[in-house]
Amino acid sequence: MSLLDQLAEAHIQKAIENGELDHLPGKGKPLQLDDDSMIPPELRAGYRLLKNSGFLPPQLELAREIREVESLILRMDHGEEREKACVRLSLLRTRLQQRGHDLSPLLKRGDYHDKLIQQWDKED
Repeated sequence: MSLLDQLAEAHIQKAIENGELDHLPGKGKPLQLDDDSMIPPELRAGYRLLKNSGFLPPQLELAREIREVESLILRMDHGEEREKACVRLSLLRTRLQQRGHDLSPLLKRGDYHDKLIQQWDKED
């Protein structure tokens, strides 16, 4: 153990003994660590920054919205509202394609983007 590690450990032990860590949020609960193993290393900091700020990259936000509209359409009866939802879906897909993104990898189930979108939905 290095000198720095020993100093850090001594400060932590002193804080524990003085009760300074007793009222921390999440005390006694397991840590909620993000699994970022599927994000390319050079993008991890950017994705984490966006996530912690409550934002999705624009193409993932559009992909999430496309999935929501698709799900809504599946539950709707045929009629005027369903037609409006289909027009909305077409518009969203066009918007995503105009930004130069291929729809298939963004909308493919099991992809990293799917996991990211699901994680954001859980936090909302």
